[in-house]
Order: sequence, then structure tokens, then C-alpha cells
Amino acid sequence: MDTGIGQREDQRQAAQRRRKELLEAADRVVLRDGPDASMNAIAAEAGITKPILYRHFGDKSGLYRALAKRHTDALLASLRAALDAPNDRRERVEATLDTYLAAIEARPQVYRFLMHPAEDAPQAEQGFDIGRHSAPVLRRLGEELAKVITEQLDLGPDGTEVARVWGHGIVGMMHAAGDWWLRERPCSRAQLVRHLTDLLWGRLTTVDDRVAAPGR
Repeated sequence: MDTGIGQREDQRQAAQRRRKELLEAADRVVLRDGPDASMNAIAAEAGITKPILYRHFGDKSGLYRALAKRHTDALLASLRAALDAPNDRRERVEATLDTYLAAIEARPQVYRFLMHPAEDAPQAEQGFDIGRHSAPVLRRLGEELAKVITEQLDLGPDGTEVARVWGHGIVGMMHAAGDWWLRERPCSRAQLVRHLTDLLWGRLTTVDDRVAAPGR
């Protein structure tokens, strides 16, 4: 291998390892501080100066996007496993809802960092618009769920359109209900899952599975 190419590959791998370490430091601060996590606190946790943190992520928006991708990737993998399990349809719906709610319950500070703005952010970070950045997270979840619905259910000639409507609608319902539930805890997680499944169960009982869908 050419020496120059080998050196560039070593540098690339070193940068990836450093970025992973910085994201892990950011995670620790977010778990502690939630939406109040600041670039100063994250830099201190990582043992670096804030300019070095900016060099890796640009600004808080860049760090937010990296953390959002990290956590969304993990959540999508868990949701996909629930949707692909060889259970009957209602069990898969319940498992999917429970997977989402369990994730935000287990790491509420991470959820709040991703979805809620800090009320007293540092002056340098007050231009950070959490809504502008959290919306793509929900859109990605909606599109990924739509793909699974398309794969598993026979929704007829307008199936792709219906699947996207259902995917984004279900994600919106999970997000709104989960946010309310996490704040107020009006019922157990199992009760909330059952109530939401009952709400969704209408037309889901009337469409056929595709031939290769789980549970067939």
C-alpha cells in the first residue's frame, strides 16, 4: 500500500475514534443535564477546549445532529426488531409501541435534549432552534415506519401513499402521547400501550398481510 494512502487511512480512523469518544462524552453530559447540556460542559467532560469541540462538530447544531443520528439509529434498530418478530399483528403493534416508550422512559434526559429546548441556554447557544432540528428526527422515523408497513401489509393500489400517511401518523401519535405520558405519568406504560393499540386497531384488522410478512 502506498505510504501516503496508509497514513491518510490511519488519520481517518483516528478521527473516527476521537469523534466517537466525543459523542460518548456528550452522551454523559446529556444524561446528567438533559436539555441544559452546553458545549462548555461537553468540552469539559471530554477534557478538551470548546474550540476543539467546534472543530469536530461546527456548533451545537452539528453536535445535535450527530447525537440525534446515534440515538435514532439505535431506536430504529429496536423498532425494526419488534416489527419483524414472528408474532401476530397485534403483538407486533404492541411491541413496537412499547419499544418506543421504553426507550424514552429509560433515557428521559436524552429524549428531552433531543425534543425540548433548554429554558436558560447560554447566550452563545440561544440561537439554537430545537424545533428545526427535532422535526427531521420525527420525519425519519415516519419514513422508516412507512417502509416497514409497505413491506408487510397489502394496502392496495394506493399502498405507498397510505403507508406514508400511516407511518407519519403513528410516529406523531407515539411522540405526542409519549411526551405527555413521560411528563404526567397518568397510567402505566403497559396501559398506555394497550390504549394506543386499541386506537390503531381499526383498519389494521381489515387489511391482509403480504406473503412474507412476519407472523404468517
